[in-house]
Amino acid sequence: MTVIKQTLMQLVLVALTINCCSTHAETIAYGAPISLELAKKVAQAASTEMHKKHLELTIAVVDSGGNLIYLERSNQAPIGTVDAAIGKAKAANGIKAPTKALEDQILNNNKINLLGIPGAFPVEGGVPLIANQKIIGAIGASGATPSDDGAVANAGAKSLQP
Repeated sequence: MTVIKQTLMQLVLVALTINCCSTHAETIAYGAPISLELAKKVAQAASTEMHKKHLELTIAVVDSGGNLIYLERSNQAPIGTVDAAIGKAKAANGIKAPTKALEDQILNNNKINLLGIPGAFPVEGGVPLIANQKIIGAIGASGATPSDDGAVANAGAKSLQP
């Protein structure tokens, strides 16, 4: 696939997911990338929720450019959860919405075409990180049920709210 085709496919992903997954996504701008210190704080809040629920997960934080900045894997989290956590975080950052929105569109509105879009990760557990009304990155959690992954990721994201 040529670079132009890949770029076009990525633009289609963003356009489709913003259109179908979040009514306010286009109004949220990207901000400066999350710092390592803040990424650790977010991951710690998620980790606290993970331990409270007695789960073994991988937690990933990406910056506003979609680059991995922090990763934490529990001792007993399956190895495959590393790529899944990163994928959820990147997808949430890319669509400016929780990955649950993609999941809901596929399950509830029969938008099965979203499965074919590069970068789509339609499983709950990815959440954008918002500070000062700007997206500074996203968090992804993987290793349990989608709702548990979502609860852990949401706990991390909520740690940024005043």
